[in-house]
Amino acid sequence: MIEIKNITVTFDDKLVLEDISCDIEKQKITSIIGRSGEGKSVLMKTVLGLIKPRFGDIIIDDISIFTQNKQELKTVKSKTAMLFQNSALFDSMDVFQNIGFPLFEHTKLPLEEIQERVLELLSLVDLSKETMNKYPSELSGGMRKRVALARAMIQEPEYLIYDEPTTGLDPITAKEITNLIGKIHDKLGMTSIIITHESDVIKKLSENLIMIDSKQIIFKGDLAGFNNFAHPIAEAFKNS
Repeated sequence: MIEIKNITVTFDDKLVLEDISCDIEKQKITSIIGRSGEGKSVLMKTVLGLIKPRFGDIIIDDISIFTQNKQELKTVKSKTAMLFQNSALFDSMDVFQNIGFPLFEHTKLPLEEIQERVLELLSLVDLSKETMNKYPSELSGGMRKRVALARAMIQEPEYLIYDEPTTGLDPITAKEITNLIGKIHDKLGMTSIIITHESDVIKKLSENLIMIDSKQIIFKGDLAGFNNFAHPIAEAFKNS
């Protein structure tokens, strides 16, 4: 599992997160919730090792990501992947190149195997084979999200982080992406971590929740516990 231990993050001496501690259980869906600007994405980028905290540690499967040598860190990081909020696709690459990019960069797999893996993932995210030759500019917002999700899964991570996966999508597409996340989680059994403030995502997918407010955790527990959690910010989420 992922252990977040006493994490404090500052940007130019501005406090962003203060003494955050929690566990992410394996093979469950954990939602990280809270108002905009409360540090949810910062926390997950710290888990990925993209941000180094001022204090604290991140332990992934009993290994600290901040005290390893380069090779050990590479092994640990290979267990995690992130679906970024804006999808972060490469505009100059077609769908095949975008999805296969991590394999081209970090493996020596032959082209045929990469093509086979890309086709499998396109099917998993409900996109046709013909999508492979399209460029991001030719795709709808929902299709770009699906392509980005396929790319995040290409190296078969054990932990998949979704950063606001339905933000900016129309209600119908947002519902489709929400259902897709649930389908993928059930089929592959990965540990899923969802950064969100969307009540539909929280209610449909969450097994565990961690709520951040004023730079600290104010709730951590299962969905039933959250539904009984009497706090003004929590009530606003439940009633939205």
